Amino acid sequence: MMMKFNAENGGNRNSAMCRAAEAAPPQQRVSFRGESYVEAGGALFTPPLNFAMVECGIYRSGFPDSDNFSFLETLNLRSIIYLCPEPYPDANVEFLKANGIQLFQFGIEGCKEPFVNIPEDKIREALKVAIDVKNHPLLIHCKRGKHRTGCLVGCLRKSQRWCLTSVFDEYQRFAAAKARVSDQRFMEMFDASSFKNLPKSFSVSKRYKEYA
Repeated sequence: MMMKFNAENGGNRNSAMCRAAEAAPPQQRVSFRGESYVEAGGALFTPPLNFAMVECGIYRSGFPDSDNFSFLETLNLRSIIYLCPEPYPDANVEFLKANGIQLFQFGIEGCKEPFVNIPEDKIREALKVAIDVKNHPLLIHCKRGKHRTGCLVGCLRKSQRWCLTSVFDEYQRFAAAKARVSDQRFMEMFDASSFKNLPKSFSVSKRYKEYA
C-alpha cells in the first residue's frame, strides 16, 4: 500500500525549470561512493550513497541521512519515492517538512535471493509517481540504492524503450557484485505497454514550467 506524506509547509516552489545546473555546478565532484565536495562558496556537501541523475528532474540514491541534507537542498526536491517498508526516520521527516518535500512510500521488503518477491503493483504505482512531472524534481531511494531502486529505474528505462542490454548495464553499474538474476528477470518480464507514450529520453524542462 502506498503511503503519501504531505509536508506541512509545502506550497508553491519558486525554482528553475531544470535543477541539473544547481545539482552539478562546475566545482562539484560527485561519485557513486558518496564522496563530499566543496562548492565555490566553501560549503561542504555530501551526496547520499550511490547518488546519480536518472533524467533531468529525477535522481536516485541510497538512504540519505543528516550528513546529506545540505546536498539534497541543492536539488530543490519536490518529492521523494521511498521503497522500504520501515517508517521514515524522524530527522528525515523534519527535513521534508522544512523543505516542503512530499514523501511517497511504497514498502517493498529487502529480501535476499532465492526468496526475492518484487511486488509489481507497487513498482507500477511508484513508476506513475516518478514520471509525473508535477512531482519533479524527485529522488528515488531505498536502503543502498541498488536492488529496489534499480528495479524501479530499470522499469522506467523499459517504458522509455531502452534495449535490455542497456537496462541491465545500468542496473549492474549500481548493484555491482550484488546484482541479482531475479531483479533482471523482473525487469525483463515487466510489461511497460501502459507507459507506451513515454519517449525514449524525456526532459521535464519543457513541461516543468507548467507546474513551477
